[in-house]
Amino acid sequence: MPIIVIHKNGQTYTGEVKENTNLVVRAGIKQFPYPNLAYGCGMGKCAKCASRIISGGENLPEPNWKEKKMLGDRLAEGCRLICQLWISHDLELTQDGVQPVVPPRAAAAPAAPAGSSPASSTTPPAA
Repeated sequence: MPIIVIHKNGQTYTGEVKENTNLVVRAGIKQFPYPNLAYGCGMGKCAKCASRIISGGENLPEPNWKEKKMLGDRLAEGCRLICQLWISHDLELTQDGVQPVVPPRAAAAPAAPAGSSPASSTTPPAA
């Protein structure tokens, strides 16, 4: 059974998981690596589970299209979306120092001017 090592905030957490396990699914049902793994949607859309693989990355599959879209150049730095991985071998990872990923759609959206709200409009109300 795979041994998972997570480094977080200067601490090291180690646990054993069943083969072909998704760590985000386990964390979602409050099993190891809960509460030491940051995650969100579990579908590769929010990238809150982005982690840098320290060791064991050679046993992981090639990044899928969601990882390529969300992580881009960070893949070359050893980052992966943990929600997209089914673990069958020992793995060591950290989320420390991994900058939050801004989903491409959110990054492309223009910011609203300060003090404005969706309810405000330049169209006068009907009389």
